[in-house]
Amino acid sequence: MAEWGNTELDGPRWGPASGSAAKQLVVLCHGLGADGNDLIDLAPYWSRAVPDAVFVAPHAPEPFAMTPHGRQWFPIDNLDPATMGAGVRLARVALDRFLDAELARLDLPADAYALMGFSQGAMTALFTGLRRQVAPRAILAFSGALIEPESLPKEITARPPVLLVHGEEDPVVTVSRSREAETVLRANGVPVQGLYVPKLEHGIEDAGLSAGALWLQKGFATGVELS
Repeated sequence: MAEWGNTELDGPRWGPASGSAAKQLVVLCHGLGADGNDLIDLAPYWSRAVPDAVFVAPHAPEPFAMTPHGRQWFPIDNLDPATMGAGVRLARVALDRFLDAELARLDLPADAYALMGFSQGAMTALFTGLRRQVAPRAILAFSGALIEPESLPKEITARPPVLLVHGEEDPVVTVSRSREAETVLRANGVPVQGLYVPKLEHGIEDAGLSAGALWLQKGFATGVELS
């Protein structure tokens, strides 16, 4: 498992749409059993809001046995909270290394990035982003959850603005997980906004895409508060 935490991540890249040198980095963390190709198609849409951003969708560090080309950020064979916590901590190591490497490769300032994730990727993005030395400009968490909420008060080092988007009919990760996350984040001084979409199951739709575009645009805008 220690080797997995040190895995060098890679995945598809897109942009900047402006054709100029990158000014921001947006990292998209896919869900369980998918890979980076599953989310990189969000880049052309969101690039209208942040045309100078490079979008990167890294493949998660571990193979997922149930799909031929799928990946996972951490195993879910055991949904025990302690096991999930141990897994996401290793995923954090890999994602941290990737973020640092990408920012250096693009010659960007340490805060010129945002994190987005879907499902297990959202769990990983939240866990990592709230514990980074330099906070992301924004976190977008779709259909996710806050792993180890009890450890956050003593471990939080960053309070970036967080957008939580969740379908109210999600049968995979119930909407209650994002509602709980919203409560915990507020209690820990994190600026957070929740968007709970009626009739939506486990997925991303137009309202979430629009909200995400605005969140990225505001997050990278100097002096703009997100609320």
